[in-house]
Amino acid sequence: MNRKYLALASRIKTELSDIEAVVKRITGGWERLQATGDDYYLDSVALNLHTFYSALERIFTLIAMDIDGAIPEGLSWHQDLLIQMKVEIKKIRPAVLSQETYQMLDEYRAFRHVVRNVYTFNLSCDKIAPLVNNIESLFTRFKREMEQFVRFLEEAGESN
Repeated sequence: MNRKYLALASRIKTELSDIEAVVKRITGGWERLQATGDDYYLDSVALNLHTFYSALERIFTLIAMDIDGAIPEGLSWHQDLLIQMKVEIKKIRPAVLSQETYQMLDEYRAFRHVVRNVYTFNLSCDKIAPLVNNIESLFTRFKREMEQFVRFLEEAGESN
């Protein structure tokens, strides 16, 4: 039995539940912004979009540490980590993400960088709208792929 794999599977399940709550905060904040025009809701949406991607990245970092044995380094480590998740590592693990999910998530990764580096009053509804409009379908897709990866972890963890 490989306890590391089983522990990681449990951790991912917990993270998915928390991420789902973040998705609800994003859509709820966006609805309030649309209803009121209050820019403070835009700040909330932007922060929660940042939190959404950061939570996914936390999962990716755990996978990279516990399964792959290597976390990218350097200035582009966020992008390199996301790329690492779409790659199968022979005899170690399948790809964590499909190419399509990787491409969608790369937009959220880039936005996370924006939120960290600009004043919130410079954020634009027009740039955030596509991210909000795609968040639920993206999360559904991501969750399905992660559940598939969790099954891999559980099977591998029980067979060792």
